[in-house]
Amino acid sequence: MYAGEFRGLRNTGTARLARLLATEQLRSWGLPLEDASLVIGELATDAALHGYAPGRDFRIMLSVYGDVLRIEVADTWGDRIPEKRASDAESEGGRGLLLVEALSVRWGTEHGLFPRKTVWAEVAITGS
Repeated sequence: MYAGEFRGLRNTGTARLARLLATEQLRSWGLPLEDASLVIGELATDAALHGYAPGRDFRIMLSVYGDVLRIEVADTWGDRIPEKRASDAESEGGRGLLLVEALSVRWGTEHGLFPRKTVWAEVAITGS
């Protein structure tokens, strides 16, 4: 299991660092990177931009069960649950969860002790 905590500003730079460090962990485990890296990037970006609370971190946890990589991103904005939005050709954003859904076996959210929430996705290790 790998866990990384990222204290950051409300920006994508923190999410990018989180993705790079988590992807390096996957590389050290000898796991495929492409799909997992995209999912990690999307969930970390959502946490940095939409789950941000001043002075609080978000956390990435990676674990492997059989042929599935479980990616969990926890933040401290429990009342903001991510929702898929209909794709708008004019919009620059809003497609992240559609990508997560397409690349994952399954995904969802869990509530922890208030105010914590975790968004998780499971990615198949084979064929990634």
